[in-house]
Amino acid sequence: MEVKKLSISWQFLIVLVLILQILSALDFDPYRVLGVSRTASQADIKKAYKKLAREWHPDKNKDPGAEDKFIQISKAYEILSNEEKRLNYDHYGDAGETQGYQKQHQQREYRFRHFHENFYFDESFFHFPFNSERRDSIDENYLLHFSHYVNEVVPDSFKKPYLIKITSDWCFSCIHIEPVWKEVVQELEGLGVGIGVVHAGYERRLAHHLGAHSTPSILGIINGKISFFHNAVVRENLRQFVESLLPGNLVEKVTNKNYVRFLSGWQQENKPHVLLFDQMPVVPLLYKLTAFAYKDYLSFGYVYVGLRGAEEMTRQYNINAYAPTILIFKEHINKPADVIQARGMKKQAIDDFITQNKYLLAARLTSQKLFHELCPVKRSHRQRKYCVVLLTAEATKLSKPFEAFLSFALANTQDTVRFVHVYSNRQQEFANTLLPDGDRFQGKSVVSILERRNTAGRVVYKTLKDPWTGSESDKFILLGYLDQLRKDPALLSSEAVLPDLTDELAPVFLLRWLYSASEYISDCWDSIFHNNWREMMPLLSLIFSALFILFGTVIMQAFSDSSDEQESHPPDKEEVHEKSGKTEPTFSKENSSKIPKKGFVEVTELTDVTYTSNLVRLRPGHMNIVLILSNSTKTSLLQKFALEVYTFTGSSCLHFSFLSLDKHREWLEYLLEFAQDAAPIPNQYDKHFMERDYTGYVLALNGHKKYYCLFKPHKTVEEEEAAMGSCSDLDSSLHLGESRGKSSCSLGSRPIKGKLSKLSLWMERLLEGSLQRFYIPSWPELD
Repeated sequence: MEVKKLSISWQFLIVLVLILQILSALDFDPYRVLGVSRTASQADIKKAYKKLAREWHPDKNKDPGAEDKFIQISKAYEILSNEEKRLNYDHYGDAGETQGYQKQHQQREYRFRHFHENFYFDESFFHFPFNSERRDSIDENYLLHFSHYVNEVVPDSFKKPYLIKITSDWCFSCIHIEPVWKEVVQELEGLGVGIGVVHAGYERRLAHHLGAHSTPSILGIINGKISFFHNAVVRENLRQFVESLLPGNLVEKVTNKNYVRFLSGWQQENKPHVLLFDQMPVVPLLYKLTAFAYKDYLSFGYVYVGLRGAEEMTRQYNINAYAPTILIFKEHINKPADVIQARGMKKQAIDDFITQNKYLLAARLTSQKLFHELCPVKRSHRQRKYCVVLLTAEATKLSKPFEAFLSFALANTQDTVRFVHVYSNRQQEFANTLLPDGDRFQGKSVVSILERRNTAGRVVYKTLKDPWTGSESDKFILLGYLDQLRKDPALLSSEAVLPDLTDELAPVFLLRWLYSASEYISDCWDSIFHNNWREMMPLLSLIFSALFILFGTVIMQAFSDSSDEQESHPPDKEEVHEKSGKTEPTFSKENSSKIPKKGFVEVTELTDVTYTSNLVRLRPGHMNIVLILSNSTKTSLLQKFALEVYTFTGSSCLHFSFLSLDKHREWLEYLLEFAQDAAPIPNQYDKHFMERDYTGYVLALNGHKKYYCLFKPHKTVEEEEAAMGSCSDLDSSLHLGESRGKSSCSLGSRPIKGKLSKLSLWMERLLEGSLQRFYIPSWPELD
């Protein structure tokens, strides 16, 4: 009896300890400390932190508990400002850096199992392996979180399909399919299929996002699109499901009748072409997955060597019919550029082989993306990459200059030199930038050597003095330049800013619209037959509502009195002329030159009411010029502001506003944090950060592209001369207290209106587009 009482007391003590641990973990809530919701943005969190830090700083607040409160505020901000720590806290209630899903899951399993052992519960009684250490040993390497799914799985699904299983605890069917799942994972992962596991109990948000309302569920993701598996869970069905996710036109069946046409498509498609010779009548899944991964760079074909007529190709290219062989063809269709042959070919070997032959010998620059890949920006002196560009006219057949350029590229392949060509008639702005002035280059091929310096288009280059004819002398001159570049990079003496290339292979708008419409229709069709009714209810409700409104409108028109329509007459001609006369001045105003239309400047105050229309939803190409002022300087600064900007009021793309510094100082300080060398979050130990004088600052805000330019008053003559490009860095007075004191003295001695003396020159540079721009992620709220 005493032993039994002692056992009960120990069990009660263990339960009490567990409850105390849970309560201690729930005691600290960073959201509650900062007073924000769980869906608060980083801007709201930072704003709340700054407000509470100023209020509870020990140097300013003499409350005995101020120091502890300030420590809690700092700790809460440290957790919520870090996305990884915030995610860990949301999931597990702990923001430790090393705390992951696997560790937390193991702790829960240990506590749960230890709890059962103390209460003499034996899970083997049910004869099911519910022990997660044995059951989930396969799945723990593939567990997905919501952020991992959004940031990694979805973008990666455009290169390979993903097979994802939705599981949960105490799921009898999950245990039943586990052997099949293990076998399929081992096979498909080796072929290049992505694998994922979602625990619906711990990742409810992700399970709901995927549309999985029951466990177990298996789904596939490709190109960001989700497809559910609805057949019996057997190995062959899952393999066919993955294969059905892939597009049907990835690999073309090639025979002796169409192989010349297939290989000759390199000029139009601007891609190397790959041929796989194998004895299987169907295309292997490994080859299909490889074709999907590199579909943007190469075209893939498959030759079944057992087909009648394939002997001609096997003899021509010397193919061993008893081992899989992959050939890559570039500009020459009679001879492959590279060959790989092996029995039981592995994915890694194929990937390495394809990666080494992703581009043609002298690829055509058809898009800006391809230009970035073929001619990367110089990162260091040891990583110089030069591009030899042939500017030539488009032709149906290969011209002599291009053939000579191609043979030169084949004979001078180097790691530091890439050969490309451009059709001058398709990329006229690009070609005109590199062509020398003069008529003797018109209609002729030209070779230029360039090196990219930054992503904005700045290059250094040298164009050959004479047109490229492909003669031996031209090749000798080009070879001499390339040899000289190895010793003296200063040979590239010309500088230019290249415009972006137009995408030549992009489909037209009508085709893109048809593709999008067909995909949407197929998604709706699949949803009707496979998804549950809960997911289809919004769509069905929308369809029936539209039909009801349409039917009701037809009925009302059918029973309406037709006499009302007969009595209505068209408006008189005089009224039509009056209306047309009223609209003519409006049209002329929209197309007028930049001459002031009014005798005054219309300046509105930027408040929380006008904030959305005047900034956040400002039309593309429009800018809002905002003057920063205070109540004491409002009259004088507005008068001077109106005089300085009056000549620019003729532009319909410019709007003028003013912002009260007394009301919206925090909003302004948040924007200035994105300016180069500007002060970051004000230091809580700085007692003078609220005393900064921002009156006279002018912000040119582009609401659509989310950037602004900055004009600020300057104190000395030298600074005023430099201020004509006033989108420059903020001065050091935002950092140093001594210089801030001097600034306030100089501002006090100078007239208020003098702050805007150089604003008109700054406005001219703004319209020229030569001012520095400070980009922000999103416009903050204006309280």
